[in-house]
Parts: sequence; C-alpha cells; structure tokens
Amino acid sequence: MYRLSKRVLPLIVATIVTACGPQPPQSSVPRSSPQPEPAPSSVVLPPTEPVAPDSPTADSTGDTMTKLATSINRLAFDLFPKLSRAQPGNLVFSPASISFALSMTWGGADGQTAKEMQQVLHFESSSSEVMEASGKLIAALTDRSRPITFRVANQLFGEKTYPFEPSFLSQTARAFGAPMQQVNFKTAHEPTRRLINEWVEQQTENRIQNLIPNRGVDSETRLVLVNAVYFLGDWAAPFDKQRTQPNPFHLSPSNTISVPTMSRTGSYRIASKDGVTALELPYEGNDLSMIIVLPDAVDGLDAALSSMDETRWRELTNGLSHESVWVSIPSFKLEPSAPMRLSTPLRELGMRTAFDRRNANFSKIANPPNPQDRLYISEVFHKGFIRTDEKGTEAAAATAVTMARTASAILRPRAFKADHPFVFVVRDNETNLILFLGIVADPSKT
Repeated sequence: MYRLSKRVLPLIVATIVTACGPQPPQSSVPRSSPQPEPAPSSVVLPPTEPVAPDSPTADSTGDTMTKLATSINRLAFDLFPKLSRAQPGNLVFSPASISFALSMTWGGADGQTAKEMQQVLHFESSSSEVMEASGKLIAALTDRSRPITFRVANQLFGEKTYPFEPSFLSQTARAFGAPMQQVNFKTAHEPTRRLINEWVEQQTENRIQNLIPNRGVDSETRLVLVNAVYFLGDWAAPFDKQRTQPNPFHLSPSNTISVPTMSRTGSYRIASKDGVTALELPYEGNDLSMIIVLPDAVDGLDAALSSMDETRWRELTNGLSHESVWVSIPSFKLEPSAPMRLSTPLRELGMRTAFDRRNANFSKIANPPNPQDRLYISEVFHKGFIRTDEKGTEAAAATAVTMARTASAILRPRAFKADHPFVFVVRDNETNLILFLGIVADPSKT
C-alpha cells in the first residue's frame, strides 16, 4: 500500500514479439473445438512461482555490476536526445528498465540480430555473463536492508500453444526472476492485454496504467517480456513544507510562470562544469540520490543535452564535493498518459534486424519448423512516473518488449536555484547506475 510519508518512482518496459507471418495450418497444432473468448481472469494457465535472481557473491559483485551499469548509462545518453526530440517538454524514462527488458530479449537472439542488439546495448560480455550480472545487480538494488523501497519485477507472457525453448525460459527465470505465464493471444488477445496491464499496475502501486495500448498486441503476438521498476524513498534531509511557496519558473527567456518551490540550506555535494551545475540530493541511507543538472542559461537545456554522454556524466559526478548550499527547486509530478514507442529510436541506434519480420533471428527463444511462425520484435513500449515533493521521491517505470509471431560551514551558502528547465537523474550511488532520467521543462504540467 502507498505510504504517505514516502515518494515513489514506477517504470515499466514491455517488449512485444510477434510471429513473422501467417500461422501454420490448424492441423499442425492439436486443439479442441473453438471456444468463446474468455474473460481476463481465465485467459492464463496457473503461473509458475518466480525464481529469484542469483544473489551477489562477495568476490564478483563490484566489477561486474559497475561494468553493466556503465553499459546501461551509455544507452541512457544515446536515447535521451532522441526521446526529448520526439517528446518535447517534460520527460521521464528508466534506462535500467529498458536495458533489463531488452537484455532478456537479447538472450534469445542469434546471428546479426544478436550482434546489433549487443552493440546498441553496449554489452561487452556474452549473454550468459550479462544475464548473471543483471541478476546480481537486481538483487543488490532490491536489498531489503536498505531504508528505501526498490522493487524490480520481470515477467514473460507467452502464447500457450507456442513452442518456446526450455533453455531460454530457464535462463530468464534464473537470472531475472522472470517466470513464463501462459496466455491466449490467438483468440483472446484483448483480455490478455488487459491482464498484462493489470500485472504492471500491481507491480507499480497503480502508478503505471495502460502500458500496452489498444491494438498493442494482436492474434499474431507470441510473447511479451515485461520489466517493472518501482522506487519509494525519503530525502536524507527533508524540506520543510511550510517554507514551500510560489516562485517564478522561467519556461524560456520570455515566458515565466509561478510554481510551488521548495527550499532549504544544508551541506550538499555540488559541481559545475561545461555550462551546467549538478546538485546531489541524497535519499535516506545514501544508497540512492537524485542529481539535478541545471544549465547556466535559461535556454541552455538543448546545448546541455547535445553535449552530455556517459563520459561527461562520469566526469561531472566525480567532481561533486560538499559545500553549504541554499537549494531552491520546484516540486513536480510527471505522469504521461501514453507510453513511448521505442522501436524508432532503437532502429536509429542500429538495432534494425530485430524489428525486421523477414530477417530477425530469435531462434534461442523459439525455433519452430515453419519460417513464417518465427519471431521478431514488433514494438517496445515504455512508460514512467515520478513525483518529487518535500518528503522525497516516488517513481515507477515499465518496459514491455512485444514479440509477435561533510564540509565546514560557510557563512554565505552557495545558491542553487532551479528556476528554469533542468535534467533530473535518480542513480544508485554504489554503481553510478542511472535508474530514472528525465527533464522538467514545465513543473506545472504532468
């Protein structure tokens, strides 16, 4: 249940995998006489229990998790400018969720399909090594000893008559805790879509709704791989709500609005470099933090986005140091109504063959004898949510891959006034992994 004392961030990614062409003749798939479309509650066979990801061991966690985090951050900065151009204004997405969902899919790819996916995802190891590292990273992120709530849920929704490879199912269950839930896409795809969306809502405290839109799956869909991420955390040093008051926020040099703005003075890590200033706001326990990247110029956001990459991000965050800072930032809530479709930006980055119904090779997921029943990715849906106020942050995100057929006190604290468009990042401090990334262009809008 949602706790009023916390803030949350949910996020989901869904990869949809579809069959390449017409289905084989009816005689090739033994079945009983046609049945009426079932209700959502009766679409699936009883799901298996999730298998928890392998727990990290003392001799292997650090390097492998940091290496994987760097790969995910590179993908983040590859996607960031493309997504901001496609969706001007406010933006929230989870690079971690997108990478987890696509790495599950990559584990079933082969040939040119696997090569292109590996390059776009910036993976330098084999699929088995990446999956093992992902499982360890997920286990570390969801460690219940942390004073924040962080949940990662993975699930496969597969057509119950389709011949999936047992080795693929076992490796995704072992590494990602992602069991296969058997469903009926062939004759009940709409009830199945609703069932998947209901699962996503449950995993994100109802923050992510309608991840897969109408007509997002059809009778040709054979597999949906879903990753859901949910974060709930209080600031290490909360803001006093009584000090929140309306203040100007400059949407542009010529357009100013008034928005509720939080403020406090304290010891924060801060750094300035290349026309931006970064401020770190730690969450309770200091395992996670939000970093706000504020351009020096009111209209400097585009320039900041065009120059930011994983290397510059690392240099900026490595330069953070403690100072006494007066912080002034707007409270904000970003809750987009529609999911983002990631197929176009992923194609532009070089992941083309996976979306090609004629040439995609996911034979490690399934290798049916009829070429027309082999798999390709039809779409990758992604949706995020974030709310930040005086107490902290609530965030969530989801991705669905669909396949179808302390410093000394300073007398005058440094001022950090986020009164124009800025970038926010929620990261894991141990690995520097970017969990959530986005833009607040107008805090008065969701």
